[in-house]
Amino acid sequence: MKRRFLVPAASLLLVLLPGYETNNSGSNSAWTKTYPSIVKNIRPPKFKRKTYNITSFGAVRNDSTRLNTEAINNAVTECSSKGGGTVLIPEGRWHTGPIVLKSGVNLHIAEGAVLIFTPDVSVYPQVLTRWEGIDCYNTSPMIYAYGQENIGITGKGTVDGGASRSNWWGMPRLAAVEGKPIRGRPLLMQYNENGTPVEERRFGAGDNLRPQLINFYLCKNILISDVTLIRPAFWTIHPLLCENITVRGVTIRTDGAPNGDGCDPESCKNVLIEGCFFNTGDDCIAIKSGRNGDGRRWNIPSENIIVRNCRMQNGHGGVVIGSEISGGYRNLFVENCTMDSPDLERVIRLKTNNCRGGVIENLYVRNVDVGQCSESVLHINLLYEPGEPCRRDFPPLVRNIYLENVNSKKSRYGVYIAGYNESENISNINIVNCKWENVRENNRIEGRIAGLTFTGTTINGVEVK
Repeated sequence: MKRRFLVPAASLLLVLLPGYETNNSGSNSAWTKTYPSIVKNIRPPKFKRKTYNITSFGAVRNDSTRLNTEAINNAVTECSSKGGGTVLIPEGRWHTGPIVLKSGVNLHIAEGAVLIFTPDVSVYPQVLTRWEGIDCYNTSPMIYAYGQENIGITGKGTVDGGASRSNWWGMPRLAAVEGKPIRGRPLLMQYNENGTPVEERRFGAGDNLRPQLINFYLCKNILISDVTLIRPAFWTIHPLLCENITVRGVTIRTDGAPNGDGCDPESCKNVLIEGCFFNTGDDCIAIKSGRNGDGRRWNIPSENIIVRNCRMQNGHGGVVIGSEISGGYRNLFVENCTMDSPDLERVIRLKTNNCRGGVIENLYVRNVDVGQCSESVLHINLLYEPGEPCRRDFPPLVRNIYLENVNSKKSRYGVYIAGYNESENISNINIVNCKWENVRENNRIEGRIAGLTFTGTTINGVEVK
């Protein structure tokens, strides 16, 4: 039987391993030493002061019958071959197919410009990527780069993925059809479980694995700033195995999009997400590191990620780790953010299971103001997606989490933790100086935890002791 505790506001759940001691000094040291060193190592790329206007390569604005794919990619190629610079998308509506960014190129979407991607899947070639944390060749993302450095997407304009219920969003998630061989997501999951060579994992039209809006794979020195991103077919920004990433001042609106995550760094190092706005159909920010066998094979964690001065509205979670997190995660810093919506489910969310494995550690969150969320301020779930077909002998570990001055005016729970009954795979969770009001059901704790402490924290005006 599952163990469940509804923790009253005036109580403190504290389960300790022998010799275990809570240590808030770890948070102070992280903010004063680790955090500044990460900031110092994140530097946006600089681009040559030379501009390549896509109109000079034959691009035509405001013509929905014509795709500017060739003109834009020719501009990118010439810009990169001559040492880099800016490829300018000027004011107007520009219809296109997939764009491949190359080293040294800043794709600048000018104010008043809208870059609109066609939903015609036939114009998107197969490229090497990951889909839900699994390596494969799939329909090309709308904007893609592989093995490049010093690349950017900037400007006050809009990138429109062109997705709707009549095209990408209307694709069934599972593509097994009446007696036909299983394709799509079930087959991809099967390939991962079986260790099928990646070269044999090829998907495209009819497989219904919707492409990301932006996917940079094995790239370094990335800047995405100021643009508005809307209507992605799938995840919006997906840096994969990348390093030194700045996402600044970006507006992401994907409300209503299935799997419409905002920004999903996967197995990435040194990432700054600041001054951004998220209103999403799924998680606002979701940090990942590969799913099951593929994640363990690469064994590359995401690490050193900073989220600050951001605003979140709708979403399954504000800042999330998982669920594709088999490579592990360490060193997340979140500060000075605001989150507020009846359709924001959780503020800080960790989701994983015993298919994944991996260690999630060192999460530091401070100075976050929450108007309301529908479920919980902190949600840790080690039982995510219980029906997933997979080997279940890879229990994850979660440890060293600090929430300080994270205040909420309305939620169902303060802390909601779903752990294991048979082992203490969650440890050292610290809630410091938080004020949670209008909490309908206090805290909910299932399973065993090695150390959950509340210090100077109130729920509905009553200090948790």
